Amino acid sequence: MAITLSKPALERVRHFLANRGSGVGVRVGVTTTGCSGLAYLIEFVDQVNSDDKVFDQDGVSVIIDQKSLVYLDGTEVDFVREGVNEGFQFNNPNQKGACGCGESFTV
Repeated sequence: MAITLSKPALERVRHFLANRGSGVGVRVGVTTTGCSGLAYLIEFVDQVNSDDKVFDQDGVSVIIDQKSLVYLDGTEVDFVREGVNEGFQFNNPNQKGACGCGESFTV
């Protein structure tokens, strides 16, 4: 089971961590919300929990809790710029559908 970051996502996470000045990595997860049921979560991590799974990719720690790993196994996180918009995009092979606004998904 694994979660990966694309090269642009790796560069962006490194940039964010360097600007922040602290943190052990980035947490990728899911939360219950929205009309489809689940939403992606990405946040800085200052301390790894004992039940977290840690994936090291080119010196960046990608941290995920066991509950989220079931939904995100095989996901690649990308960083995309489209015009004036930019953000992380989740390429999740487990995703079966998404709401119309794109804020939540289902597996």
